[in-house]
Amino acid sequence: KGLREALESGVLAGYPVVDIKASLYDGSYHNVDSSEMAFKIAAQMAFKKGVEQAKPVLLEPVMAVEVTVSDQYMGDIMGDMNSRRGRILGMEPGNGVQIIKANVPLAEMLKYAIDLRSMTQGRGSFVMKFSHYEEVPVHIAEQVIATSKAEKVAAEN
Repeated sequence: KGLREALESGVLAGYPVVDIKASLYDGSYHNVDSSEMAFKIAAQMAFKKGVEQAKPVLLEPVMAVEVTVSDQYMGDIMGDMNSRRGRILGMEPGNGVQIIKANVPLAEMLKYAIDLRSMTQGRGSFVMKFSHYEEVPVHIAEQVIATSKAEKVAAEN
């Protein structure tokens, strides 16, 4: 139970820990001092210490995005995708339109429908679906962790 709870709250910014394996190699029991709570706390402490030594990283969901726009808006859309930390995978010409394929972090796609409508006078469309997880860039991870710690301190006061 202690390990599961520690996995759910993580060590970086309170996010869950994924892709980890934990094994218990040794332990002891004492009639007086051993309790479920003691084992739970011991598991949480061991987990936290071990994960911190492993140098964990924050991961973020990356979306596969396809934007369909007319040729005249290509430059604006390409620039916008790059500003959103997107990686352009390719372009496919269509019937008077271009389909831009990119991988973009989900955090950068918030309010994209509004922005796309504005850039294309309502003529562009997009679809996105989950692609994979990727490590968050260090400067952004530091901001996320600092914000999380500040929120935690504020909640305690």
